[in-house]
Amino acid sequence: MGRYVYDFSEGRRDMAALLGGKGANLAEMTRLGLPVPPGFTLTTEACRAYLDTGSEPAGLWSAVSAHLSAVESAAGRLLGQADDPLLLSVRSGARFSMPGMMETILDIGLNDDSVLGLAKASGNERFAWDSYRRLVQMFGSTVMGVDAGCFEGALAELKEARGVPDDVRLTADDLAELVETFKELVHRESGEYFPQSPAEQLRRSVLAVFQSWNGERARLYRRREHIADDLGTAVTVQRMVFGNLGPDSGSGVAFTRDPATGRPGLYGDYLPDAQGEDVVAGIRNTVPLTELERLDPESHARLSAHLRTLERHYRDLCDIEFTIERGTLWMLQTRVGKRTAEAAFAIAAQLADEGLIAPDEALARVSGEQLARLMFPRFDTSHAGEPLVRGLPASPGAAAGAAVFDSAEAVRRAKAGEKVVLVRQETTPDDLPGMIAAQAVLTSRGGKTSHAAVVARGMGKVCVCGAEGLAVDIGERRFTAADGTVVQEGRIVSVDGSTGAVYSGTVPLTDSAVIRFLEDGSADGAATGAVAAVARLLARADAARRLEVRANADTPEDAARARRFGAQGVGLCRTEHMFLGERRTLVEAMILARDETEREAALSALLPLQREDFTGILEAMDGLPVTIRLIDPPLHEFLPDRTDLAVRVAAARAQGAEPAAHDAELLDAVNRMHEENPMLGLRGVRLGLVVPGLVAMQVRAVAEAVVRRTRAGGSPRAEIMVPLVGAVEELRIERAEVERVLAEVSQESGVPVHCPVGTMIELPRAALTAGRIAEEAEFFSFGTNDLTQTTWGFSRDDVEAAFFSAYLDKGIFSASPFETLDRDGVGRLVRIAVDEGRAARPDLKIGVCGEHGGDPASVHFFHAAGLDYVSCSPFRVPVARLEAGRAALEATDEGGGSDSR
Repeated sequence: MGRYVYDFSEGRRDMAALLGGKGANLAEMTRLGLPVPPGFTLTTEACRAYLDTGSEPAGLWSAVSAHLSAVESAAGRLLGQADDPLLLSVRSGARFSMPGMMETILDIGLNDDSVLGLAKASGNERFAWDSYRRLVQMFGSTVMGVDAGCFEGALAELKEARGVPDDVRLTADDLAELVETFKELVHRESGEYFPQSPAEQLRRSVLAVFQSWNGERARLYRRREHIADDLGTAVTVQRMVFGNLGPDSGSGVAFTRDPATGRPGLYGDYLPDAQGEDVVAGIRNTVPLTELERLDPESHARLSAHLRTLERHYRDLCDIEFTIERGTLWMLQTRVGKRTAEAAFAIAAQLADEGLIAPDEALARVSGEQLARLMFPRFDTSHAGEPLVRGLPASPGAAAGAAVFDSAEAVRRAKAGEKVVLVRQETTPDDLPGMIAAQAVLTSRGGKTSHAAVVARGMGKVCVCGAEGLAVDIGERRFTAADGTVVQEGRIVSVDGSTGAVYSGTVPLTDSAVIRFLEDGSADGAATGAVAAVARLLARADAARRLEVRANADTPEDAARARRFGAQGVGLCRTEHMFLGERRTLVEAMILARDETEREAALSALLPLQREDFTGILEAMDGLPVTIRLIDPPLHEFLPDRTDLAVRVAAARAQGAEPAAHDAELLDAVNRMHEENPMLGLRGVRLGLVVPGLVAMQVRAVAEAVVRRTRAGGSPRAEIMVPLVGAVEELRIERAEVERVLAEVSQESGVPVHCPVGTMIELPRAALTAGRIAEEAEFFSFGTNDLTQTTWGFSRDDVEAAFFSAYLDKGIFSASPFETLDRDGVGRLVRIAVDEGRAARPDLKIGVCGEHGGDPASVHFFHAAGLDYVSCSPFRVPVARLEAGRAALEATDEGGGSDSR
């Protein structure tokens, strides 16, 4: 039998996998000598054993009883003791923070007898009955399965009957009556009575928290945050301390720095005469933590000292829950705090400046995903007018959408493609699906540490909380601003999470401060700290990384922007994008050509246009490599729709007229070229081998652009990539044609033109025969979009809408394989191709040009697989730079064993 229970004094912070984050950190605070109410932790192993078998592990309750006896001995009271009861809290605590996603039960040990003892011992009858009604409410909904709305409805009815606006105005007699109402409700809804046995309350509460690991909202949160389903949750059992014992008591949440901006200093929310769940639930508006200094200077001073101790010990932003019970400060929880992207960069740089962490660790503390958020546009408030309302800026960013007033409606509209803003009085864990679906969250209650704020920050969602000027009417599905403006469901609102302002309608967007800095080095205003941190950490990443970062760019403008963003070349220039728009008619002419003369005329018309394009891109990337992919998509993409053409031709004939000659010719060509599955048909290298002159025209345009740039004093470095090769023979034939044209242009111009010739690996067969293909290729570039499609047998456009969401729900995917590389399947093909390609040609240059090249998790894989570069869209270049640096440091920390080079 394993050991399933640990006293707080027996654990450490590095035992989070066993004790959960909450249990490990409570143990660490106990070891530091901070004032932690005594308790113990049931391990994640106990949870997994219970969930696997459906029964408690052998010996679990005897161990719980032994540890409970120690807590009772220290307190000098017994659980549920009639005259002066010891009360307990039971809380979830997984390895990774999942705020509000699992269950908590407080005040365990109260019953019809002990509530009277608590009233006498505390000298506060109202407090005792309030605690009892909280227990019945939490236990009834969490353990006994009663709809939480039933309790809320009964509470609302009582407040209306008494004519009071909130719970605080209810008297002891009111609360005693409410307890009886709640108990009757429990019996009616569940068929059993609320248990009076404290031991039964404890046992059933622990098992309910174990079960909550598999609750719907917990599973949804894990899917979003990519947390494994098999970890289980630990459970902490702790002596209750009370913040609702009068004006010398209270509860709060504190951060060692502002989690929204990163500014140093004591920060958080406090609620006098309240329990901790009142603070995070947002049902009452809190006061700033600075107010505690006036209300209770001694507790404020002690709290400040403890916060400094924790931040120095954890070397990071810490998030603390605390309670003051009649002047005595208790620390109930600490964890490394969730923060916004802006705060993440600012705090990492600050901690490095303060000597708490090394520069490399500062880089490890931020992510490409966070950097991408800082690059999103912001509102141009100079054109916004007066806001409807202002609240607390809980999670920065700019988002607009239709106002919706419940989670289900948010999900429904989002699935239909509509952008929405979830508006609530306050959010609860049950609102998680709506929060995920929404662009922003707006609440009329709660502070910066409320449920809405904490969860939104963790998800990177825009959030404004505590907008007191907002009267939210859920029933009528509308809100009313202080000036009387009524916003009905469906009306567009814009939410500025950086300032707390909420505007009617859609506010124009402008580039973020980070984008402006990346474009021209400028920085401004309050964002300067974050911008400086981004600059500093990007520079550190550039110094550390081995992977080059290139960009996918098809125009000189894209190439120039990518270079400003730090790209070291163009890893993919898609020549088919140059045939769109007005040039489409020239492609039609090439397809309709009846003989060699007509085809040559069409290709000759395309030649100077492509030469201009290539010249501009080579100029923008002067001195850096530019990989130009020969035309890849099937030719039918350049022709009109087959059905539309057929209808036009048929309609003309039905009216007794001859159809337009051009339409008839096009229809014949489209019918001739029609394929059932064109993405696996005549495209890529096949197109070049079948259509005479197409490859020669493109290569000549590249070569002449190189000559032009060379004569202008530039340093062009064009590379020619042959797409969709599946057999070395295809590449051998096409490469011979490429080299023939390059030699012709060199001879004609007198300027030597050498362009390395390589191929795009986007078919499983190419990866599996990479050793042979490398004999003809000077470089490989993985086209991971098509390699994923051909490996899985997926048509991306079809399956993403059809069944990807079901696959994600069922856990078949943890993320879309088109967003993050499938390491087991596609990744194995990449490794095979790298190993066999380099075995055949040791100097083989290898990169990736699918959009996986800008995905943070995939960049780490490409580093480990030994690639030379990644290429992605210009916007993602800074993200890839940052992650390439983090991947290099990660490999160094692991001893370099994951780097195959």
